[in-house]
Amino acid sequence: MKSDSISPFKGKSGVRRLINAFGYSLAGYAAAFRHEAAFRQLFLLALVLVPAAFVFDVSRAERALMVASVLLTLVIELFNSAIEAAVDHTSLERHPLAGRAKDMGSAAQLTGLVIVAAVWGLILLG
Repeated sequence: MKSDSISPFKGKSGVRRLINAFGYSLAGYAAAFRHEAAFRQLFLLALVLVPAAFVFDVSRAERALMVASVLLTLVIELFNSAIEAAVDHTSLERHPLAGRAKDMGSAAQLTGLVIVAAVWGLILLG
């Protein structure tokens, strides 16, 4: 197959592709909310922290960093949950590589939470 060929597994193109992609994204959010307690917890945290960022007397750039750091944890959790689902789909048996993949996803989320704490701490206490 040539490198510029279109995959036969690709769906529609143009506006129809965008509409389909939007639907898949909504399904992904729904699945994360329904099946992942960590996503629900981070979503609730975002519901508190994002509006709180607008209460503090900070610059627009600082507010943007505060909001972005919180939303980043949701992105990380979506990737972490996707990794876990893919690993579990492959096999439910214990395997060092599966454990490593899940641990790295968890480490990514911990890093995201440290970023939130650092950004908010530096802005509000610095």
